Amino acid sequence: MPKRGYHHGNLKAALVEGALQLIEAKGPTGFTLSEAAKQAGVTPAAVYRHFEGRDDLIAEAAREGYEVFGDLMEYAYAGGQPSALAAFESTGRAYLAFARKYPGHYVAMFESGISINRSPELAAVANRALGVLEKAATDLSKHIPPEKRPPPQMFSAHIWALSHGVVELFARGSPGTKSPFEPEDLLETGIGIYLRGLGLIKPDA
Repeated sequence: MPKRGYHHGNLKAALVEGALQLIEAKGPTGFTLSEAAKQAGVTPAAVYRHFEGRDDLIAEAAREGYEVFGDLMEYAYAGGQPSALAAFESTGRAYLAFARKYPGHYVAMFESGISINRSPELAAVANRALGVLEKAATDLSKHIPPEKRPPPQMFSAHIWALSHGVVELFARGSPGTKSPFEPEDLLETGIGIYLRGLGLIKPDA
């Protein structure tokens, strides 16, 4: 049971943590600000010291999530160096790992309907995180002649969509979507097929 009597300095963090627990249990639209306050062990009036409404609270959870997500993606990218292919594949696996470890943040970021342009702060951290995948796509395709090279924004968006689809269908325990293959295997083979189709890796690689 949450403890009452949070100091002013960590009230905001307590509210976000309460919201994340509710998001995991009920989804991003399945709770009220009053419930978030109760989860944090404070009065409903305390919420309005930091947030104007539920969407503001969810947006802060998303901003926090993108901070962690960005760090994880950058770490994964660096860990795959100097191989552009290994770095690219590593970012895909990091996506799955993040969704598993931070389900509340993941939902706040990608399933709440909150725009990353809701605030400059949210846009900055989101673009940093998603930019890692674009950077990995750029590195992997830079040896292709410019006239044949896919735009890195499109290239990375395709892999992002593939990663998101694997997460939604197979990595978060969604009912009725069991697969005989591990999500990591599905993603890795899917990326391989995509890259071979673009001619970015050899058919026998």
